[in-house]
Amino acid sequence: MALVVHLKKVTELRGKGDRIAKVTFRGLSFYSRVLEGCEDEARFEQAFRWPVASKVDGNEMLEIQVFNYSKVFTNRLIGTFRMVLQKVVEEGYLEVSDTLLDDNNTAIRTSVSIEIKYQTMDGSLRVWGDGEFLDIPDEHDGNFQFETDSLLSRHSHGSRTSLGRSSQSIPAFKKAGKGVFSAMKLGKVRSAKDEHKKGDDPAILDMEDLDHKAMRLRGGLDPDCISLASVTAVTTNVSNKRSKPDIKMEPSAGRPVDYQISVTVIEARQLVGLNMDPVVCVEVGEEKKYTSMKESTNCPYYNEYFVFDFHVPPDVMFDKILKLSVIHSKNLLRSGTLVGTFKIDVGTVYSQPEHQFYHKWAMLSDSDDITAGCKGYIKCDIAVVGKGDNIKTPHKANETDEDDIEGNLLLPEGVPSERQWARFYVKILRAEGLPKMNTSIMANVKKAFIGENRDLVDPYVQVVFAGQKGKTSVQKSSYEPIWNEQIIFTEMFPPLCRRMKVQIRDSDKVNDVAIGTHFIDLRKIANDGDKGFLPTLGPAWVNMYGSTRNYTLMDEHQDLNEGLGEGVSFRARLLLSIAVEILDTTSAEIMSSTEVQVEPVPNVSESATGKVEEFFLFGSFLEATMIDRKIGDKPISFEVTIGNYGNQTDGVSKASSVRKKKKDSGVDSDEEESELIHNSSDEEAEDDDGDLVSVSSTPPMKPVVTDRNYFHLPYFEKKPCIYIKSWWQDQRRRLYNSNIMDKIADKLEEGLNDVQEIIKTEKAFPERRLRGVLEELSTGCSRFVTLANKDQNQAGRTRLDRERLKSCMREMESMAQQAKTIRSQVKKNTVRDKLKLVLNFLQRLRFLADEPQHSIPDVFVWMMTNGKRVAYARIPSKDILYSIVDEEMGKDCGKVKAVFLRLPGKKGFGPAGWTVQAKLELYLWLGLNKQRKDFLSGLPSGFEENKAAKSSGLQSVPPISLIYNMKQVFQLRAHLYQARSLFAADNTGLSDPFARVFFSTHSQVTEVLSETLCPTWDQLLVFDNVELYGEASELRDDPPIIVVEIYDQDTVGKAEFIGRTFAKPLTKMTGEHYSPPRFPPQLEYYQIYRGNCTAGELLAAFELLQIGPAGKAELPPIDGPTDCERGPILPVPLGIRPVLSRYRIEVLFWGLRDLKRVNLAQVDRPRVDIECAGKGVQSALIQNYKKNPNFSTLVKWFEVDLPENELLHPPLNIRVVDCRAFGRYTLVGSHTVTSLRKFIYSPPDKTANNWAHTGDILVNMDPEPSVKKMETVVKLDATSDAVVKVDVNEDDKEKEKKKKKKKKKGEEVDEEEMDESMLDWWSKYFASIETMMELLRAQEAALAEAEEREDLEIAAETTAEIKADDFHLKGNKTKEKNKGKSAKDKKKSHASDGSEKRQNKVKVDELLVYNKELESEFENFEDWLHTFNLYRGKAGDDDENSMPDEDRIVGRFKGSLCMYKLPLGEEMVRDSTFDPNMGMFQNIPHNDPINVLVRVYVIRATELHPADINGKADPYIVIKLGKSEIKDKENYISKQLNPVFGKSFDIEATFPMESMLTVSVYDWDLVGTDDLIGETKIDLENRYYSKHRATCGIASSYSVHGYNVWRDPQKPTQILAKLCKEGKLDGPHYGPGGRVKVANRVYFGSTEIEDENGLKKQTDEHLALTVLKHWEEIPRAGCKLIPEHVETRALLNPDKPGIEQGRIEMWVDMFPMDMPAPGPAIDISPRKPKRYELRVIIWNTDEVILEDDDYFTGEKSSDIFVRGWLKGQQEDKQDTDVHYHSLTGEGNFNWRFVFPFDYLMAEEKIVMSKKESMFSWDETEYKIPARLTLQVWDADHFSADDFLGAIELDLNRFPRGAKTAKQCSIDLVLNEHELPTVSIFRQKRVKGWWPFVARNENDELELTGKVEAELHLLTAEEAEKSPVGLGRNEPDPLEKPNRPDTSLMWFLSPLKSIRYFIWHNYRWLILKTLALLLLLLLLGLFLYSIPGYLVKKLLGA
Repeated sequence: MALVVHLKKVTELRGKGDRIAKVTFRGLSFYSRVLEGCEDEARFEQAFRWPVASKVDGNEMLEIQVFNYSKVFTNRLIGTFRMVLQKVVEEGYLEVSDTLLDDNNTAIRTSVSIEIKYQTMDGSLRVWGDGEFLDIPDEHDGNFQFETDSLLSRHSHGSRTSLGRSSQSIPAFKKAGKGVFSAMKLGKVRSAKDEHKKGDDPAILDMEDLDHKAMRLRGGLDPDCISLASVTAVTTNVSNKRSKPDIKMEPSAGRPVDYQISVTVIEARQLVGLNMDPVVCVEVGEEKKYTSMKESTNCPYYNEYFVFDFHVPPDVMFDKILKLSVIHSKNLLRSGTLVGTFKIDVGTVYSQPEHQFYHKWAMLSDSDDITAGCKGYIKCDIAVVGKGDNIKTPHKANETDEDDIEGNLLLPEGVPSERQWARFYVKILRAEGLPKMNTSIMANVKKAFIGENRDLVDPYVQVVFAGQKGKTSVQKSSYEPIWNEQIIFTEMFPPLCRRMKVQIRDSDKVNDVAIGTHFIDLRKIANDGDKGFLPTLGPAWVNMYGSTRNYTLMDEHQDLNEGLGEGVSFRARLLLSIAVEILDTTSAEIMSSTEVQVEPVPNVSESATGKVEEFFLFGSFLEATMIDRKIGDKPISFEVTIGNYGNQTDGVSKASSVRKKKKDSGVDSDEEESELIHNSSDEEAEDDDGDLVSVSSTPPMKPVVTDRNYFHLPYFEKKPCIYIKSWWQDQRRRLYNSNIMDKIADKLEEGLNDVQEIIKTEKAFPERRLRGVLEELSTGCSRFVTLANKDQNQAGRTRLDRERLKSCMREMESMAQQAKTIRSQVKKNTVRDKLKLVLNFLQRLRFLADEPQHSIPDVFVWMMTNGKRVAYARIPSKDILYSIVDEEMGKDCGKVKAVFLRLPGKKGFGPAGWTVQAKLELYLWLGLNKQRKDFLSGLPSGFEENKAAKSSGLQSVPPISLIYNMKQVFQLRAHLYQARSLFAADNTGLSDPFARVFFSTHSQVTEVLSETLCPTWDQLLVFDNVELYGEASELRDDPPIIVVEIYDQDTVGKAEFIGRTFAKPLTKMTGEHYSPPRFPPQLEYYQIYRGNCTAGELLAAFELLQIGPAGKAELPPIDGPTDCERGPILPVPLGIRPVLSRYRIEVLFWGLRDLKRVNLAQVDRPRVDIECAGKGVQSALIQNYKKNPNFSTLVKWFEVDLPENELLHPPLNIRVVDCRAFGRYTLVGSHTVTSLRKFIYSPPDKTANNWAHTGDILVNMDPEPSVKKMETVVKLDATSDAVVKVDVNEDDKEKEKKKKKKKKKGEEVDEEEMDESMLDWWSKYFASIETMMELLRAQEAALAEAEEREDLEIAAETTAEIKADDFHLKGNKTKEKNKGKSAKDKKKSHASDGSEKRQNKVKVDELLVYNKELESEFENFEDWLHTFNLYRGKAGDDDENSMPDEDRIVGRFKGSLCMYKLPLGEEMVRDSTFDPNMGMFQNIPHNDPINVLVRVYVIRATELHPADINGKADPYIVIKLGKSEIKDKENYISKQLNPVFGKSFDIEATFPMESMLTVSVYDWDLVGTDDLIGETKIDLENRYYSKHRATCGIASSYSVHGYNVWRDPQKPTQILAKLCKEGKLDGPHYGPGGRVKVANRVYFGSTEIEDENGLKKQTDEHLALTVLKHWEEIPRAGCKLIPEHVETRALLNPDKPGIEQGRIEMWVDMFPMDMPAPGPAIDISPRKPKRYELRVIIWNTDEVILEDDDYFTGEKSSDIFVRGWLKGQQEDKQDTDVHYHSLTGEGNFNWRFVFPFDYLMAEEKIVMSKKESMFSWDETEYKIPARLTLQVWDADHFSADDFLGAIELDLNRFPRGAKTAKQCSIDLVLNEHELPTVSIFRQKRVKGWWPFVARNENDELELTGKVEAELHLLTAEEAEKSPVGLGRNEPDPLEKPNRPDTSLMWFLSPLKSIRYFIWHNYRWLILKTLALLLLLLLLGLFLYSIPGYLVKKLLGA
């Protein structure tokens, strides 16, 4: 069945242009040919045919789109024609002519005419003749092009490929009378045997549906397609029969790297438990470290810093678990009890922004009891630093903002704060294909003893997840073990551990070894979106790869089996599944422990993993070249394996599925047969049912020499083939979806490379290309949505398949949508931002495309020699998988790919991994056996199949080799012009490079150029008589790739590899003319790779010219060697080499610095040689480097011819030589300036920078200098004098400030103001840090809002004056700042903090705190003096013998360059002050030695790397400058990682000899030498001479006394006068009314100043200062002057390169000695803490819970006492006396606690010093938040006292106490944030009731009592004046409490206790008892005496 559309013509077109049409049916599009320059009519006359498998439905649509074609940009749509095919289906034939519709569905005049035919199989519709309506025009146009809908659209705009390049092709048809279609073979009639196959798989097309691939006829290479000179030069030439080579070689995984993990444990809160002594344990992997123990507190404060150093591969590092646990009362004797733990893997931390969590709260949970809930929180910082990562830490100014625990949990973005417990079920079902794990000798021994031949492996599976391990049982002796067990992990969900490691291990008596490892990334098997799904996987087979299968006792590649590095062979496959169940922890029957459990599970059915299908893999080796000669010249063969199929070297147990298959077909399968099957011979072995058997390796063949380094195999016309049959579950859909996404991603990447290239080379219209890329992306994504939805009900689809499909579809839809949106926003000025956004798409696509459930294992190609495996390549099976749908097909399926073989495992690291072991041109095809009819269709045409002789009967047998009977002869011309930025391969720091060019089996080399990193070879290499096999037309579009390798020639030994690049030549066939636009080719830059790193660029062009029958005579002529010096070397011919023009390069020679020794001798008489493009100049000789390292002659120049195109400019080389005696020279070091662009001189633009205004300009400034806000008010009428108004009205500022502060929060405002005299430098510093923090926050807020503002910015696209733009930005700063605040207010609803601390204080003048080095803010101070590092020594790779870049620096050259085209315009020379000797370097200072006073201020260091065993350091400062060194050893600070130094140091120095300042921090040690913690180096000379005036920062305001005294010896007026003079500016003119005029600007300011005595004086200093602060706005001469500042510098340690060891805050002032001397240094010594005394009177308690039962009475009572202490001083705790026997919870104490302490007001910390232990040498200073803890206890005499409750009051902000006990409630603790707070430091005296709280069994806070207390704070002096006694003692004793009489102890006063307790309660009972007793007594007596009495009476006695 087929549908054919004949597109005749399009008429009534508008304008003139190139037209192209696109015809689409069922999502498959064809493109017409391009009609060039047509006016109103376009006659296409082309036919398109769709083979259709299912009947065409009447409702289906045909769509035709007509475009204006553009070679460079996206085609523009003219209109669309759509029709429903109902009529066609009925009639079978239709002619239509109709108008087109535009985008808005309105008809336009343009119309199209077409004919449509539809032919069904049964012939029910009219049958038409072959040639019926297709008359082919002349041969040239007879190509019609095919393209699937832009997903694979093969033309990447602007790269060198044809527009309609198809992915497979057929020779173009000659003009034979027949129609196109008769050339296709129509399929044979299907046999009955095929019939049932068809039934299974409806997705397969009929044979007769001419496989639509064959339809793609090819379009010629577009003659003027632009080529982008770029990296993409090779990679964008996506061709139809060849796939891209992978340019990067070396495997990056598996190589160890340095990592440092730093953890700061700050404090813990809300720990669950009573009165605990907590310790925090930090554990990373196996290493543990502990904090100190804090006594009896639930909220300990530690602030301890731990560092762990590792040297492991990244994968191992990121899988390590970081565990924080809190342990209660651990000591030497007992291990303590675990309170709770928190786990996260290192990879999660590393993937955070800045690789860190900063000040976040980790939530603790109990792993033994998952029902328990949260066990407390630890506040910590965690950072992971790899080499070269620098971590930006926000400033730690004060502890605020983070008290909001819920808002700052330690969790990655997007993880919910409430994590739940979950069970992870990992089912391990079975495995197959395991390798032997014993040697054959062992096997024979076993056989002899046991008498049976059992499998030699005892496998079990181990799963590691979140630090826990689970194992299955061991299956003895089994290659196909069946476990059917599940391992259950219980872990919080979502887990903070990303990977699960599943490993098959072999159980062994001695030690277990890994057989294979597989990692499961949980992010890939789950989706956390709102429509997401829990992790799920399988049941699915996962493949494991590792070392080769032949067992040796010492496996050198064992690491590969552990999962490190890329596996080099298939090891086994394992059937597993994963499911996750969220636990409901409230239910009763839940297991509360998290121990790993293992339990059996039922078997899964065979079909659960998919239907087993027979797959067919075919490969052909077209070429094997570049075989490393080290391998030797024994015969070489190649073996291809997929899984265990095809593997011959180790006997294989055949997969069970295959046995079953064989049994079904009635063949008994026994051991021998499987031996037979795998004993491949070169002939075909035939099986009984006619199935073919695999041939998996090529016949061995002796290699032939190519050149000194390489062999090749002589596969000339005979190309060997391999084929393998294998059986796998049919899970192709997974791979197809993956392929579709990969292709979209490849295309996107290629497009983005183009865009970046356009931007880099500054070509026009990058935005158009980006729009095209986004267009392709959105169509590609939409196409995915239509394609991926197929085969939904296939067998073996798992839940993950369904969920993943859903989420991929959603992602792709949204991506298509976003791409459209972004496309509409791409404008010229937003290209870069949008590019960043689109790069995120790329990552998303790559992430989605990675399929977690494997199906078919990867294919390995091994090179074998001598029976040994030498080198391999691994090819993912999805890349070569066939599909009938183009997008789904693997990108290398049915294509020729250049494959580079490499060494396995660790051998492949370093240089060994870069040398190619062999390069193969390999053709591979993998698909279902039943689809294999066209597995040869992608091969280059022109071959005959050579089948094995025996099997002639079988038609379908694949060939064992291909014989090419067509060959073409070519001449290759390689034009190698130059290379730049090469890798330094010699010890001199240079290389002696030459290039070796490989093409097919030929190779040639260029000449060697000695000692350069930028060789200009300018050489043409001609390869004659290159024979290539295949058809001419194919070779034209698809020539093989050229490999260029660059080597370093060594005098002895083999040349050393520098790097490699690939190129494709431009091909000319005999019929074509050698003329523009295609020829001659242009030079392009090719990126050179060395392993994964770039190693330079090569500028070259390559052309491949066919040699026709006439021989070489008809080729374009080659000019003979013109250079007599260079001998027979051909230069690059004129049409190709760049056009040159004359340039002059001026060099400023300033001096040389820090030259190291060369060959142990010191450098004494150095000289600098400058060379560029063969010309150069030498500096004057420095006569004595020690005395004066500067040059005597400053400026020299030379002239040189350079290319017009700036991008082709050669590099400039700077080399320093030392002139020794007897005319010897030694090279000291060299530097290469790769790009001269930044040194090109551009004359000043007279129009820019407001020169045009004749009038003066007014600038209005904001009163608050801390926030630099400006608004420009520019009056442009020339007459008016514009004014700059600076309002320095202090009162206004004050009010403003107050209002702002008052609005903030409900904090009470005290009226007292802080007076000026209390302010010191630190007030200024803390205020500034506050500002910096606020700016940082504002920047974050601004980033968030930037996106919203984007559209507005686009509107402002007009190129406004740059200045205005600048102001606009600054204006935004304030807005941002306020935004920052509001965002913060939203976040925190509670009490005032940080930003409000400086509540109503005087406005403090601020300085600028830079949180980085000052030079990074000011381009390294290279405004006119540049520093060039000089290198010597081999460049660093990671191999052992080379040095990292920092160590290769042997000195620095200071100078500058300036280049300009000659002749230069006149205006330069006319200037009166022009000094011709100085050229362009006018007005630069002289370079004679100069004496300078250097004053270094060091404030503090933060986060130092611990240097002592106790995890602390004892830091002190050492300052070195030249010969002088200051060691501040005696002032070391004990046991501190965040020391405050607060010191200034003065050093006198002479520039230039002493210009490198080193500030180091050392660790003091009692014994042994002190260790360096870290150091920072500052180049003072560049600062000194910089225009930014970095000698002494300019303060924000001018004052003559106080903390903000002006510290520069020059006053602002003097500085301004000097700057005006140097800049040749008019001014400054000070006018009346506080105005000053400089150039054409007028500024306003105040003119009064107060001296110390408060007298006001007139001064111009404020005015001058105003101008200085705005100096960057001054035209021409202006630049930003450095403000008063503090810079933060990273401390580095040479032993740990690249990893920060801490940071130091400091600044440097420099004063020339020939000027007036500066005043004394500012006092920045650390604030001394102030001594205070806190007196706490405990008056009463109430409602304390009653704990004891009375012995006698059973009443509840408590013996109450109160304990109190200040945080950090538990050992000084104080107790009241005991109020015994309180029955109501009331206690009366009248007891006074007295706590003396030292307090730092500014930091709000108590400072205490104490010895850490009895062994400590000296005291350690701690800074601790000021918190008072009060606890209430129940006293017990014979057992431990019982803790009842506690309250902790932060003395700076605690809630006011309640007036009465009744009003006091637990809300004071729970809602602390909402309540107004007081500070004892302001109030001085506070009295009230506060609640005591404790946690009950359910972990909730409950009220356990109330206390009435009075807090009174006094300074030490006040306390001395009015002393008081402790308790109730003198002086000032408190009266005794009026306690009830019951309050006493029974055994001290028993009578009293009887009276009070027994009598009081039981008196009536006692009285009654007594009365009763009396009665009884009477009765007794009565009874006793009555008988006697009676007798007496009776007897009458």
